[in-house]
Amino acid sequence: MKTFQYFVDNTWHEPASGQYFDSENPANGEVWAQVPDCNLADVKRAVAAAKAAFYEGPWGMMMPAERGRVLRRMGDVISRHADRLGEIETRDNGKLVKNITPSLKPDAWQVDSFHYYAGMCDKFEGRLLPSEVPDMHNYLKWEPFGVCALILPWNSPIGTLIWKLAPCLAAGNTVVIKPSEQASCSSFELMEVLLEAGLPPGVLNVVSGFGATTGEPLIDHADVRMVSFTGGTAGGRAAATVAARQVKPIIMELGGKSPQIVLPDADLELAVNGVAAGIFPATGQSCISGSRLLVHRSLIGEFSERLVEVASKARVGDPTDPATQIGPIANRPHYDSVLARITAAEKAGHQLLLDGRSACRGQGYYIGPTIFANVPNAADLAQNETFGPVVSTEAWDHEEEVIRIANDTPYGLAAGIWSRDVTRAMRVADRIEAGTIYINNYFNAATQSPVGGFKQSGYGRENGFEGMRCYLQTKSVWLATKPTQPDPFAA
Repeated sequence: MKTFQYFVDNTWHEPASGQYFDSENPANGEVWAQVPDCNLADVKRAVAAAKAAFYEGPWGMMMPAERGRVLRRMGDVISRHADRLGEIETRDNGKLVKNITPSLKPDAWQVDSFHYYAGMCDKFEGRLLPSEVPDMHNYLKWEPFGVCALILPWNSPIGTLIWKLAPCLAAGNTVVIKPSEQASCSSFELMEVLLEAGLPPGVLNVVSGFGATTGEPLIDHADVRMVSFTGGTAGGRAAATVAARQVKPIIMELGGKSPQIVLPDADLELAVNGVAAGIFPATGQSCISGSRLLVHRSLIGEFSERLVEVASKARVGDPTDPATQIGPIANRPHYDSVLARITAAEKAGHQLLLDGRSACRGQGYYIGPTIFANVPNAADLAQNETFGPVVSTEAWDHEEEVIRIANDTPYGLAAGIWSRDVTRAMRVADRIEAGTIYINNYFNAATQSPVGGFKQSGYGRENGFEGMRCYLQTKSVWLATKPTQPDPFAA
């Protein structure tokens, strides 16, 4: 069994409490690692190190081009250790190793994120604003916040961390990372790898633990100037409440209940396979999963039959097996939650077309594709995030009706539209309240393309220009080149 320590100042530390908690492998339910249970003392140590690295160490004074060279080395180091990182991520949260490891290889998007922001480090230019006052110049600068807290979810720790880390460091900030207590190990492994990139001590720090004893003290720390949070909407509300005590900026990517709209002229085969790809491969454990299927009434019967046929062939099993298509639910509490929601939907009278509970086995937390039909949009299954391989379907008749149904949700993270008529698809896309719209595809992402939500799916953006802008604050400077004596009583 592996025992991790927490990471501060490029050094590994035992938690002040001396306490650890278990990490289970969701593929078999076995405890494979011990994770530090950090508390306020550990948080203070990490924040102090990050603060010193920003204000006293070389990072806060480093020229942007030099920061860019460090970020490029970080991407290169990660690519060299892709197999090692992928193995840890799979063991810790059950993600398919065939999906994780390639994303960390050279030219893959996670490595590219560091290279992309490495190039952006010295591209954030100031602006000179027009002034109506003679011999007066007004210019704008964008400056880092200082110490930033990065709060991670359990469904994709490495991917989410890289999304946050690359732009945050490119902007010149230092960080304290708090991974989910359900999946902390890959964040520690990433720090071990990144030691090879030559970052100054204190730039990267990781503390693990639970929300009340680690996460809240970190967000609430006076020297943490900005927070980036990814997780469920309830957790986001709690984080925002803590940040508001000090009027602290926070960006949040939260939950979703994304609709997939199938228009009557859709390519049926493309749409069926696209819908399946938009919900099942990640075991439904993605915030943007298209788990609310809205199909035109003329297609609903045939579409449902084809979807059941495709989904029922999915290979559910060991995430380290290259033949596996759907791995386990990431942890036992969430496994129990998904099973309970399936049972509740069945008791509510929704028609069960495909029951994924048949994939449950003695060891491991497995649930296969599950499809419910005739689920009205007001139902709990259609309104609230299951975060598992569970999809609900509903028929509709008119375009105005499906737009209303699609928007009738507290969330607004993503949506899919399937149609041969591009003009119509774009018209519908313009009226859907969501941060990302996919037309005749789903789940695509790129480092340069911003990601974020509308409504209760969060605010702020990750990736792209906007992703780095969130980690910078604006300073306006007024410079009098020929100062004149002012009237002290002028209005």
